[in-house]
Formats: sequence, C-alpha cells, structure tokens
Amino acid sequence: MHLQPAPPRQLPPQDMAAMDMEEQRAQRLTYSIGTVAGVVLVILLCLLCSRLIF
Repeated sequence: MHLQPAPPRQLPPQDMAAMDMEEQRAQRLTYSIGTVAGVVLVILLCLLCSRLIF
C-alpha cells in the first residue's frame, strides 16, 4: 500500500511593490546607522590623537 502525499497548498499572493519599499527603507536605515557609527569613530579617533599630541 502506497500513500499519496497531499498536493502542495497555494501560496498567498505577494505585494512586490510593498516588499521593495520596505527593502529600500531597511537599506536606508542600515546606511544611516553605519554613517552615525563611522562619524562617532572618527570623532573618538580625533580625540585620542589630540590627547597623544598634547
């Protein structure tokens, strides 16, 4: 006796425009966080170098 598996279910439709918009938003957030982290590191590096020089 062989059992037949059930046929695959139908996936719900996807809103590609909304997915693209959310992806762009996430990318902007990632770039913003990276920029802020870079600025903070440059400021800390400048403070450290000024302490060593003076």
